[in-house]
Amino acid sequence: MTLHTDTVYLRPLQQKDAAELLELRLRNHAFLQPFEPIRPPSFLTLSGQEEQIAKAEQDFAAGTAFAFGVFLRETDEMIGRVALSNVVRGTWQNATIGYFMDQAKNGKGYTTAAVRLALGYAFREAGLHRVQAAVMPRNTASIRVLQKNGFRHEGLSLRYLQINGVWEDHLIFAITAEDWA
Repeated sequence: MTLHTDTVYLRPLQQKDAAELLELRLRNHAFLQPFEPIRPPSFLTLSGQEEQIAKAEQDFAAGTAFAFGVFLRETDEMIGRVALSNVVRGTWQNATIGYFMDQAKNGKGYTTAAVRLALGYAFREAGLHRVQAAVMPRNTASIRVLQKNGFRHEGLSLRYLQINGVWEDHLIFAITAEDWA
């Protein structure tokens, strides 16, 4: 399964992507660390990325999360990742979206396009009603991606996630199927 625009495409992560995902993460480690949790050293190894992808494949099959690699259509280069995680069914039908993009590819609209594709999957294929995102207030680029995709600001959660060793406040954004339509 592939989701695509004129510039990028998404497909579920596969074991064959582990080396490329590791290289992407290593190349962007300093850039991404201020926005991510502290992970064990094993995370930034080939076996660590293989474990992450194996978990993503299991979750995709179970319908509990949907992780995609983001690839440039022109070169097939992996340039990021977008994931719908923490899927809750029942009366909520909700997921949390998270994403990152290669620093060298920022500012070109690729993240906005990747999030748009993931939302299409969430509402059309996965049958979700709501997708939410939590973003640190200083991450203005990520906030702009959400705004461009129609997310609404719903509030502020104090000390919401431990990021880079600190409990960080996060702005909460959401979009529902009605907004998407």
